[in-house]
Amino acid sequence: MSKKKLSYTEAMAEVEQIVARLRSGDMTIDELTASVRRATELIGECRKHLTTTEAEVERLINPEA
Repeated sequence: MSKKKLSYTEAMAEVEQIVARLRSGDMTIDELTASVRRATELIGECRKHLTTTEAEVERLINPEA
């Protein structure tokens, strides 16, 4: 089963949901590790999106470089 590629906005929204659950205390200790792991994966995906976008913008601004 392949994972659906999330957009930056979707990934950040999921991270925000996880953080909200952590802050509210609405998470069992058993869910904690899985949630932190998922948030870490999502943050990594967001970083990739930002890096890709930065490179694309740089190419548009400086096409001869």
